[in-house]
Amino acid sequence: MAGRGPCRLNSIGFGTWAWGNQFVWGYDSKTDDGRLAATFRQALSSGLNLIDTADSYGTGRLNGRSESLLGGFIDALPASRRSQLVVATKLAPFPWRLGRRGFHRAFDASQKRLGGHLKRVQLHWSTARYAPWQEAALLDGLADLVQAQQVDELGVSNVGPRRLRWMQARLMERGVKLRSVQIQWSLLSPGLAQAQEVLDLAQSLDIEVLAYSPLAFGVLSCAPAEAPRPSTWVRQRLFRRLLPESLEIRQLLQAIATERGASMVQVALNWCRATGTTPIPGIRTPSQAMDVAAALTWQLSESECSVLNQARERCIARMPSNPFQSR
Repeated sequence: MAGRGPCRLNSIGFGTWAWGNQFVWGYDSKTDDGRLAATFRQALSSGLNLIDTADSYGTGRLNGRSESLLGGFIDALPASRRSQLVVATKLAPFPWRLGRRGFHRAFDASQKRLGGHLKRVQLHWSTARYAPWQEAALLDGLADLVQAQQVDELGVSNVGPRRLRWMQARLMERGVKLRSVQIQWSLLSPGLAQAQEVLDLAQSLDIEVLAYSPLAFGVLSCAPAEAPRPSTWVRQRLFRRLLPESLEIRQLLQAIATERGASMVQVALNWCRATGTTPIPGIRTPSQAMDVAAALTWQLSESECSVLNQARERCIARMPSNPFQSR
């Protein structure tokens, strides 16, 4: 491929949705917890310091499982290493979490599960589409936590450009900086025009964009000749639909990976970085942690970015939209 000029670069973090989720990821504490501990250690030794979780990662008897596992793993670290981490959790605006103190009990529970190692609290999704009156009070409550120095930073997730601008302005009036916004972002993500608006707005407001599902639930890691069968029905159904329709993109990912001596995962993540986002792929094994971190050692050229962008425009395959995504 011609050209080796660099695109813009962001860092990489990792997500922990699968750490406790049975429905989508088939979590089993008996077989997974030891491997997840090793995965965590490998991620940190590879230089991945931003960790994303949520109080809703793990439901029913597994309530808060992701945070609990993460808190235990962090406690085992030396204090000097713990201080280098950015642990971010998302609080879900469930219907019963009302008023300015609606998140306070949930925040305290997350802090306890995380062993007090929480640096950034995030609104998990916007309620603007179905209960806008609930959101303002909850956002104010999160700002209260920052101003009371109970947590250092504040972020939001699944918000569109209109809501993002409103949130940023409301927080600025309080003197609280909006540190980050999460959006679904990958070569197969939906809502391209709105997502690009968020990227442009966030850049102008100095807000970091965290790209979740940057590998499209693992679809973008599948070589063109592969036909994997995921362990859960949800991902099986997604793979049946997306694998055939994403063939051209996956062929390009493989071609670039071969030329670079890298993996398709690294190419997909570096595309996210080149667009100005910080990808936070989920990891479940030490080898995945090493693969993700290896993307930090190189970058796509402008010509490689262009080829992938053109294929993305042609591709009709799209990940499902988040039902709570606001405008």
